Amino acid sequence: MVKRQLIMEKALELFAKQGFEATSVQQITDYCGISKGAFYLSFKSKDELIIALIDHFMMQIISDIDYLVINSKVEELLYDFYYAIYHTFQKHSDFAKVFMKEQSQTINKELILKMKYYDKLMEDSILSMIERLYGNEVNETKYDLIYCIKGFMNTYTHLFLFHDFPLDLKLLSKSLADKTNVLAHHSTLPFVSKELFHTMEPLNEKITKEQLLETIEQKIGEMKESIEKESLTLLKQQLQEPVYSLAIVKGLLENIRNHPHCKWVSYLLRRFYGF
Repeated sequence: MVKRQLIMEKALELFAKQGFEATSVQQITDYCGISKGAFYLSFKSKDELIIALIDHFMMQIISDIDYLVINSKVEELLYDFYYAIYHTFQKHSDFAKVFMKEQSQTINKELILKMKYYDKLMEDSILSMIERLYGNEVNETKYDLIYCIKGFMNTYTHLFLFHDFPLDLKLLSKSLADKTNVLAHHSTLPFVSKELFHTMEPLNEKITKEQLLETIEQKIGEMKESIEKESLTLLKQQLQEPVYSLAIVKGLLENIRNHPHCKWVSYLLRRFYGF
């Protein structure tokens, strides 16, 4: 196992039990069976390790949800959305516990900004889903509906993460899809208006083409020879000098989207091209 990956996996186990603040670098290195020097070769600080963990999991979650929102059949979209969310939280329950606890407890400014960043990306995906599902019917209520859906996600996640509530993923997903439809079709008095939604802290991290090329170059360097690496290389060339049709670009994105090194790049490229 690569040392960086070992540190992340073992640290996550400690963070799930003790939280970020109560866990020291010394405890992490003891738990991993490595020296502090070996730790600092992989991470400059505990904060950098925490950010790396959040990036690792949230990039996968956001990219998967974004793809699902765009590509699921409309009649199955709500069910698929809730199922994917809870299946991911169940699969990565240690991370989900830490993430939810620290969102409300941390005083680390960099960590707060990182959490806000991913929270805003999730809101963007939820808004896209709402608009695709209900169109003009929810023009006055869609921003409020975002927070209703986020409330469902948070509340029901707490039930099975912190209270050992039995989890039937299919029943839960159907139930929440039904509740969301009721709100969308019958709610007429929103609290969160369009104006209020847009006065909230804006997302400042809009990626440039240069940053995207740098990210792609880094990922190409991490990958072994494969169809995914070849596709990513072609996508890099397309950014530098467009020659392919959008249909071909979509096909190349489909080639890379499930590769662990490419999920986030795939998400960023979909946003860049407006897919």
